[in-house]
Amino acid sequence: MSAAVFALLLGGAGLATAASPAQAADATYKVRCVPPAGGGDPVEGETTAKVTAPATAKVGDEVDVSWETVKPASNNTDLMDIPKDAVQPTGWITVGGGGGELKVVGEKKNPPIPKKAPMQMSTMKGKLKLTKAGKITLTPGKYEVAVTFSFGTFVTKCAPTGEVKGGATIDVSAGSSGGTTNGGTTSGGTTSGGTTTGGTTSGGTTSGGTTSGGTTSGGTTGGGGGQSDFPGKAVEVAFDCGPVVPGGIKTPVTINARKNGGSYDLTVKTAKGAMAAPMALPAGALKPSMAIKLGGADSGTVKVAGPANAEPIPDKAPVSLSDMTGTYKPGKTGKVTLSPDQLTIDVTMAPGATPINVPCKATSSGVSLELDTAAQPGGSGSPSTTGATTAGPGGGLAETGAEDGGGLKALALVAGTVILLGAAVFTFTPWRRLRGTR
Repeated sequence: MSAAVFALLLGGAGLATAASPAQAADATYKVRCVPPAGGGDPVEGETTAKVTAPATAKVGDEVDVSWETVKPASNNTDLMDIPKDAVQPTGWITVGGGGGELKVVGEKKNPPIPKKAPMQMSTMKGKLKLTKAGKITLTPGKYEVAVTFSFGTFVTKCAPTGEVKGGATIDVSAGSSGGTTNGGTTSGGTTSGGTTTGGTTSGGTTSGGTTSGGTTSGGTTGGGGGQSDFPGKAVEVAFDCGPVVPGGIKTPVTINARKNGGSYDLTVKTAKGAMAAPMALPAGALKPSMAIKLGGADSGTVKVAGPANAEPIPDKAPVSLSDMTGTYKPGKTGKVTLSPDQLTIDVTMAPGATPINVPCKATSSGVSLELDTAAQPGGSGSPSTTGATTAGPGGGLAETGAEDGGGLKALALVAGTVILLGAAVFTFTPWRRLRGTR
């Protein structure tokens, strides 16, 4: 969501202080930030960090060091608000004189950050044990920003692109311990930074409820006589979307066919949405496609695709996948079965932006339709052959799907989680604009 949300990543770093007497110093430097997987290309920006630490201390002291963001690298995007207490930064300060790195961690504490408003991160803090006399320099370096939503936590990692100048200096005098050993690395408390997971989500998976379309098990047989329409039966399909959608998706899928010469025009329906959208979605945000697996006399797959939502979807409004259409041109003569296979959802949160691709593998499926076919020149017939693809005509998300009212509740989760990932891209919109890509 960009979800969130991640403008904050480039938001910059800063430092705060602890003991007295204390001194603070600013460091302004350029960073390169890498968004979460699927969040788009890395971006660059400039941040100003203030490091605060005692001006003087002695060997054996454990001093407080902090990093405060003075100037963030960008504002929040114009796509979504960042909720209160959702942002947690973690930074690493280089300790000069062979002292390694000091890890500093901020609280997950921030005011609500409206669209286009300056990013705000809490002060990162840590403790440094002084083990060597002399001047110890503290220079800010790489940092991470984790943003947590109800449907997951996403981390952007930022690192300097050149030399960092500035930071605090501690004049360490020899103490009773006599100035032994080198600085070592110190920990800065507990952090939720580093690797993040998609978080626990509500809504999880849902079954499609009562299904529409077919009646018999094993699909509907067609192709003989003067019949032109061949309705399929609804089959319950479980999709594994990986970490993007914890628990996956379960929904009834129906494959219907209409004979068109020697080929068949396919229409694939999923269940209607039974869950509110997790956030407002712009027109053109969600576009589904699916691979239909051929069995029996023929083999390979046929791709079907649906149009994106033509109208914006308000927050809390029902969300459904549009009907997906495509053309199956038989490559073999005989009885051919058609079963739902991989589902793909492309999410685009802004005009001209690169879509976020979310693949969902069918871990359990079944035959929705069976046809009596006659081989056609250039038709399917091998595992690597795919039927012609056509995009479905118009139609909005809320109006498509099975007629039974069964819920594709997990779809809302897909929308939310995918959008969240998309946010990673769009949160960096300010830099994309600077580069003239929008």
